[in-house]
Amino acid sequence: MSSLTLALRDSHTMLRRNLLHARRYPSLTLNLLLTPVMLLLLFVYIFGDAMSSGIGDGGADRAAYIAYVVPGLLLMTVGSTLIGTAVSVSNDMTEGIIARFRTMAIHRPSVLIGHVVGSVLQSVMSVVLVGAIALAIGFRSTDASALEWLAAFGLLVLFSLALTWIAVGMGLVSPNAEAAGNNAMPLILLPLLSSAFTLVDAMPGWFQPIAEYQPFTPAIETLRGLLLGSEIGNNGWLAIGWCVGLAVLGYFWSTSRFNRDPR
Repeated sequence: MSSLTLALRDSHTMLRRNLLHARRYPSLTLNLLLTPVMLLLLFVYIFGDAMSSGIGDGGADRAAYIAYVVPGLLLMTVGSTLIGTAVSVSNDMTEGIIARFRTMAIHRPSVLIGHVVGSVLQSVMSVVLVGAIALAIGFRSTDASALEWLAAFGLLVLFSLALTWIAVGMGLVSPNAEAAGNNAMPLILLPLLSSAFTLVDAMPGWFQPIAEYQPFTPAIETLRGLLLGSEIGNNGWLAIGWCVGLAVLGYFWSTSRFNRDPR
């Protein structure tokens, strides 16, 4: 078989291994998935009327706030599931299985590729679940065309791919699973510091640059524009730039660390 065929075969094997792990030990994924679901229900049903007055003309409109908050929570769902990726990679590195893989005639990058592809698939399934819950409680996107829905889905997948490579790098540099979970915690906290729940203009002046100059805010605004018809402006290019930059950074960081780490 050719080198490409062998690489694809080994990557498929590692992907299957990671999906089997996720199926046998679903508690971590389910626990992390509960975070965006609970935030969705909390902000819609508890804070919805109060928060909606800050994004519209001053009147309380829970339906408008559902439309506003769902794009941010979809991206937060991506960030939440990646803690499991960092923990899984750290476990592989510290429990000896990687040392065994190094002695075998396999395509070495396939180990990381299996983690990345498996994590992206889990992120997509989690996003679909959260999206279904959002539709059940009243989210609607009647003005979005099929092309805009496809672009929104592509953005979510690209964002998930970029952050997954960062999460893999965090898992590789962590001495244990607990440290890996702590290192990946910013992937959940950053959406809370973005425009996911309120307008950037409504934040204190000193805090606005923190919310504006980070990867989640342009991605959230782009997703809102695609699904709700709001103005996208430069946010689309900024979101793609963040995704490409983070993916390249995470890929080279992860592969270089994996190739030299003897654990």
